[in-house]
Amino acid sequence: MREYETPFAIRIPPEDQLATAVFRGDRSDLVLFDRPTASGGWEPVTATVFATEVRALAAGFLATGIQPGERVALLAATSYEWTLTDYALWTIGAVPVPVYDTSSPEQIQWVLENSEAVATVVGTAEHRQRLEDIDAALPGLDRVWQMDAGDLSRLREEGAGVSDAQVDERRDAVRAEDTATIIYTSGTTGRPKGCVLTHANLLYDARAAIVALREIFDEDASTVLFLPLAHAFARIIEVACVEQGVRLAHTADLDRLPDHLAALRPTFILSVPRVLEKVHSRAQQRAQAQGRGRVFGWAEEVAVRHSRARERGGRPGRGLSLAHRLFERLVYRKLKAALGGRVAYVISGGAPLGTRLGHFFRGIGVTVLEGYGLTETSAAATVNQPTAVRIGTVGRPLPGVTVRIAEDGEILLRGPVVFPGYWRNETVTKETLSSDGWLHTGDVGALDDKGFLTISGRKKEIIVTAGGKNVLPTELEDRLRADPLVSQAVPVGDRRPYIAGLITLDEEELESWKKSADKPADATPAQLRDDPDLLARLQAVVDEANATISPAERMRRFRVLPNDLTEADGYLTPTLKVRRARVLQDFATEIDALYRA
Repeated sequence: MREYETPFAIRIPPEDQLATAVFRGDRSDLVLFDRPTASGGWEPVTATVFATEVRALAAGFLATGIQPGERVALLAATSYEWTLTDYALWTIGAVPVPVYDTSSPEQIQWVLENSEAVATVVGTAEHRQRLEDIDAALPGLDRVWQMDAGDLSRLREEGAGVSDAQVDERRDAVRAEDTATIIYTSGTTGRPKGCVLTHANLLYDARAAIVALREIFDEDASTVLFLPLAHAFARIIEVACVEQGVRLAHTADLDRLPDHLAALRPTFILSVPRVLEKVHSRAQQRAQAQGRGRVFGWAEEVAVRHSRARERGGRPGRGLSLAHRLFERLVYRKLKAALGGRVAYVISGGAPLGTRLGHFFRGIGVTVLEGYGLTETSAAATVNQPTAVRIGTVGRPLPGVTVRIAEDGEILLRGPVVFPGYWRNETVTKETLSSDGWLHTGDVGALDDKGFLTISGRKKEIIVTAGGKNVLPTELEDRLRADPLVSQAVPVGDRRPYIAGLITLDEEELESWKKSADKPADATPAQLRDDPDLLARLQAVVDEANATISPAERMRRFRVLPNDLTEADGYLTPTLKVRRARVLQDFATEIDALYRA
């Protein structure tokens, strides 16, 4: 199939804007948020309290002279204060420009310069220090408000002299077609580009997601948001929760995430595949450490078989059902408890999860709904739905979205979620958006006869071997990373005689492997990278992955890198995708060695 469209189901009135939902007035006692307290607990925030705080902060920004359409940079970790700031700025027609809280001073400077931000809100003193390290005269550096220093409270006090009528006048002047935010892509190549998203873009995408996922966004729904709000994926969930009245808590402390999940007991969470891969790997490691590795392996196989049986439309046989009930008591219940005990669905995006892992999670009772989109589509364009799941795909288009597969396999998208263009970059906008509204995504994929989209990889990442074979490395990467010992896998081989690869090690799993293989406890990845036992263990992983793909795609040789790929070193994006171009450049010597006799 070359094209599939889901009919329109939503209309965005021209006078609508993102802050409209905050001031509805018909849900005053509804708890919208759980906010962390100084004592380490959580306190509820009702819609009335949130509206009061948004209005007060909006008045504060208005009092400082922030004008409609002016950009205000937002450099902070995911938090309640981030959402409060977003909605306060939207209320007065200003444009929040998110910056990843892991960004370097150079990256921050680029966003401030390019967006021409007039002020900056930061989370911590450490974030403020990064601003002070910028050697440039920028308006956004002259006015800086720090969340954890009480500056938002002082802003609200400063706005005490601004009347409600003045705030309402500014809010009423904002239109759906106005710019709501500029989100800079965390792309794997080149300098980030500013994606302009309107109020209508974000409202439509959020409301379309609510329609598509109505079984999730019900009256009892709640979630804990831990992904960076600088990313469009997390931002659209923020908007959807406020729109629908879904109870939302924020945390950026991943070390304490299990405690937060246990305390808040959400019904669904948002994640990227790497987090889910680590959940699976950690559970497997714990089982092995307790001498229950074989039991976990059986439980995993039963979960996958049970899910596959459901997907085929039949009912699992009696023996499989009995085994599934047994492992529910022994294994699955504990895994679900680690997510808080009530999570039934995980919405996943940013990269492919892998079919086996998708079946594993559904088999234990936590269905992962993979979706697809870009910053340029306000986040979501397609998604699997609770009533329409095909594991291994990214689902069907959201209402009003059309997916087309071009002759060369590229995925094209059209609909109200598609952005109007890049910030002050008409040349790239014309290259990306056709005159009739089709967005060229740069991704390659296919549609089945029911409209489910499968992603094969990026056009730019296609490896063309010396023999002329076109290879998309995504499937091989996914299969290799499924092993707990493998942290990252980067297939290479462009204009080379065969596919080879670079592999990095998961540090926690390496500790477990060293004990089982009787290796020195203080041995580092760099010291073990040529260890015969380690190479044999990894070769078995590679062989298993190779058995599932075509000969042209198989990895013939590999090299273990001395360290993992990290965001801090510039090898991963903030959403944990590998920056292939940077890896290929920096490890060119290692790659060359893979092709020597």
